[in-house]
Amino acid sequence: MKLPLVENLISHTFLQLTLFTVIACVSAALNAQTDNAPEKFNQQDKFRQLEEILPTPNANRTGSGAPGNGYWQQKVDYEIQVRLDDEKQKLFGSESISYTNNSNDKLTYLWLQLDANIHRPNSDANLIATTSEFDRLGFRSLKTMLAKEVFDGGFKITRCLDSSTKQKLKHTIVKTMMRVDLPRPLDPGQTFEFEIDWHYQINNARVIRGRSGCEYFEEDKNWIYEVAQWFPRLCAYTDNTGWQHKQFLGRGEFTLEMGDYVVQITAPNDHIVASTGTLLNPDQVLTEVQRERLKAAKTSTAPVFIVTPDEAKSNESNKPDGTKTWIFKADQVRDFAFASSRKFIWDAMQHNQGKFPVMAMSFYPNEGEPLWSKYSTHAIIHTLEVYSRYTFEYPYPVAISVNGPVGGMEYPMICFNGPRPEKDGTYSASTKYGLISVIIHEVGHNYFPMIVNTDERQWTWMDEGLNTFLQYLAEQEWEDDYPSRRGEPNDIVGYMRSPFQVPIMTNSESILQFGPNGYSKPATALNILRETILGRELFDYAFKEYALRWKFKRPMPADFFRTMEDASGIDLDWFWRGWFYSTDHVDMAITEVRQLNIDTKNPRIENGIKRKARDAQPLTQSKERNENLEKRTYRYPDLKDFYNNYDELDVTPEDRQNYERFIKSLTDEEKKMLASKRHFYILTFENRGGLVMPIIFDAEFEDGTKQHVRIPAEIWKKDNQKVSRLLMTKKVIKSVTLDPRLETADTSLENNYFPPRILKSRFELYKDSRRRGGGSNPMKTAQDREAKKKEASKVKQGKK
Repeated sequence: MKLPLVENLISHTFLQLTLFTVIACVSAALNAQTDNAPEKFNQQDKFRQLEEILPTPNANRTGSGAPGNGYWQQKVDYEIQVRLDDEKQKLFGSESISYTNNSNDKLTYLWLQLDANIHRPNSDANLIATTSEFDRLGFRSLKTMLAKEVFDGGFKITRCLDSSTKQKLKHTIVKTMMRVDLPRPLDPGQTFEFEIDWHYQINNARVIRGRSGCEYFEEDKNWIYEVAQWFPRLCAYTDNTGWQHKQFLGRGEFTLEMGDYVVQITAPNDHIVASTGTLLNPDQVLTEVQRERLKAAKTSTAPVFIVTPDEAKSNESNKPDGTKTWIFKADQVRDFAFASSRKFIWDAMQHNQGKFPVMAMSFYPNEGEPLWSKYSTHAIIHTLEVYSRYTFEYPYPVAISVNGPVGGMEYPMICFNGPRPEKDGTYSASTKYGLISVIIHEVGHNYFPMIVNTDERQWTWMDEGLNTFLQYLAEQEWEDDYPSRRGEPNDIVGYMRSPFQVPIMTNSESILQFGPNGYSKPATALNILRETILGRELFDYAFKEYALRWKFKRPMPADFFRTMEDASGIDLDWFWRGWFYSTDHVDMAITEVRQLNIDTKNPRIENGIKRKARDAQPLTQSKERNENLEKRTYRYPDLKDFYNNYDELDVTPEDRQNYERFIKSLTDEEKKMLASKRHFYILTFENRGGLVMPIIFDAEFEDGTKQHVRIPAEIWKKDNQKVSRLLMTKKVIKSVTLDPRLETADTSLENNYFPPRILKSRFELYKDSRRRGGGSNPMKTAQDREAKKKEASKVKQGKK
């Protein structure tokens, strides 16, 4: 018999059970899906361990996710002299490279990256660019397309020789890579030194976009240069990949070796140069005033102008009368970048953290004011404060943010960031927060992948995803209600239910919806792992352990997955499998709530409950219409007998005697349980999206109070499509809400309520201004045009 749970709770089944059959009935209900299952259970195992997918642990990489006692990585040191031609926007460079083979392998050749070759007209990046049908094309887009047909920004290698013998080295350029054949095999532990000279044309990043380039300012005829991927760099040779020389196609970024750099940058003598590393010759390139201001920045509580806006504005009209050579040194970095311009304002403020004081500095033109002087350097320091707390102390002496043509790009100690205010100095909220966020993000990349040195060419998420997660944490510590775009589970539901996607564990060049896949989804997954699965304490400990283990080393995905499990003590294979190896989404539904009450065996109570339920049954349409019919027993009363007045729910003396005997047979403990006022509920949940997650819900009681319930994801281990769970309460449940705090990125909230809620929305009324027949009316347009001409002619004649 189906009865309402409470007056406003529909579709519940009210069951009367004896105390001694409750457990049996609950067990039967919980296992009903197994009893009714098909002969063969054919669900995917969402909790299948990843050991069959992850690489086998070895001496280099352990099963715990830590570097093994046999771990090694190559070391590459560079000495570079580069000259910036401000008249022709060219770079001329000469480098000496010292390559140390720390592997156990004998090497017969070395591979180098020639990233600038992506700007050749016949580069793979240009040739494989796809398009779809269009009926509109912007002038800027067409300008870019036409420029790419003729612009050659590739490397011109003019010299490659052995440093010891000064003999030419045979080398072969393969698109964006170059193989250098060694004159003799390089044995483990040996070092080989060689030299390369080169030059190339710098791309105008406002025409041909890239991760570096220059920007021209028509008003003052000056340039800003943001120079990166600017010298032939060694490819990484690793224990798990060998040579990582996948071609540079644009999206998959860089895989590089750690090393030490000394770089001499020759630029016009009115330029300010910002660079990776420590400036070794400030006395030769800075004025005394600038040096004094830098000294003041070490103790200042606010950014100090090293070059003021007025000074930068004055510099714009200057012409250089020579060059200066800025010398920078950077140790234990995987790359090197710089920026140069006479337009730069320069501010600085020292950030003191632990044993590593850091000079935070910003370089930007007057076009960036007043936004940049207000926020850039503060955003740098804020990033260092927050990121260091979750990983390790920032180990470098400087951290730099530069404004130029590149919207957002990161290199060791320096990053390029694009947002600027309007010409009148005003700016929108999106520009303000866009600047703060991009600086946090790009400065944050110092941690991932500049120090935790991941393979960006293969795995976008390992740096972008982890960094976006930490960016979200830093943004939330900037101010109340910071408008973060990524991190909150509810912000990713649109992407999660999209059919146009691939797993996170996809090569960088094959990703669909690059931003959501490489940035948003992994960042959200980690936030869910921190807030919902592990909790902040366990997660933060494990995440920091990963960062410390792989600081200045090269982890792979398995090292991250294994470390997070090893340090937290929680099996997370189901989580990695669902979030990183599949395109499943979260859509959990609560489909049924059944109430079970203990049968007291007291006939007075139980029969009263039954009578009340019977009386609550609705009067059917037929019965209502048949009430006024004259019945035969009205005309012939003798047809009535005992059963016409009999009610099976009346309590008989025999019922009372049976109840008394039953009570006497119980122990005191059993009598106490029989008198319990507990309510038993069976809640049934369905996993409709495929991605298993913890079941989190609020049970609201009739008195308005709530009980918050959290059930681990392992409840789906035996059946990942439908499960039931018993809930015992002291109060009567009024309603149940699934995922009440929006923790799981559930893509369909409509099925998260029991009883279901009315779906509410709004629509807009508008006046229909369309003419009868619809569409455009060229005839009417022509008539109107002729009428206007005639009217204009009359006016003209009248004036005459």
